[in-house]
Amino acid sequence: MTALILALIAGATVGLAMGSLGAGGSILTVPALIYLLGFSPAEATTASLVIVVVTSLTALLAHARAGAVRWRAGLLFAAAGLLPAAAAGAVSARVPALVLTLAFAVLAVPAALRMLRRRTPLVNGMVSARRAAAAGAGLGAVTGFLGVGGGFLAVPALVTVLAVPMSAAVGTSLLVIIANALAALVARAATAVTLDWPLVMPFIAAAVLGAWDGRRLSAKVSPAILQRAFGCLLMTVAVAMAIGALR
Repeated sequence: MTALILALIAGATVGLAMGSLGAGGSILTVPALIYLLGFSPAEATTASLVIVVVTSLTALLAHARAGAVRWRAGLLFAAAGLLPAAAAGAVSARVPALVLTLAFAVLAVPAALRMLRRRTPLVNGMVSARRAAAAGAGLGAVTGFLGVGGGFLAVPALVTVLAVPMSAAVGTSLLVIIANALAALVARAATAVTLDWPLVMPFIAAAVLGAWDGRRLSAKVSPAILQRAFGCLLMTVAVAMAIGALR
């Protein structure tokens, strides 16, 4: 199977997850780039940021048309993460591949468990500026360092810390993710990491198309079934990455 076909299949799978679940799909991007397309961890995390920006922007436009984005809350949350995202993005390109792989595997395990449990966060009701800043900064650092969108972290944080209703949390999280990913990309611009654009571009195109199909799929299949299926896939990937890195 050629690399181009693998890029299209992987991109469609990521897009399908993002479109059907709203969060959690982009975390599959990095392992797909590493193990299917042969990217190094530094290349994969950088390419993942590009893919996250484009696919999240496409999804954000759809949510904005539906009025499901809290712009003020999202921008405030994103502002707290810009500097951490840029700093983490600059550091990530210089971190050994083993460290990046293990860090990603460690993050993927709780993400998979969250998808498998499918617990809806409870609204706290009391919005703390300090907690909001800390949560925004933490999400920015994760996005910048590992190249993941972090929707599985952003959605519950927006609900519990900023009291954003669940109906607007996914759309608002996309705004935060885009801002953090762009900040991390700017920080990585001066690094020596180069991307294989003939593979990245088809991956992006398939992800965008997959996201539209995912939204249609979510209307036909139970969200619980979809989330558990992708949770199992992510857990398998996380364990495989950890084992492979430690060999």
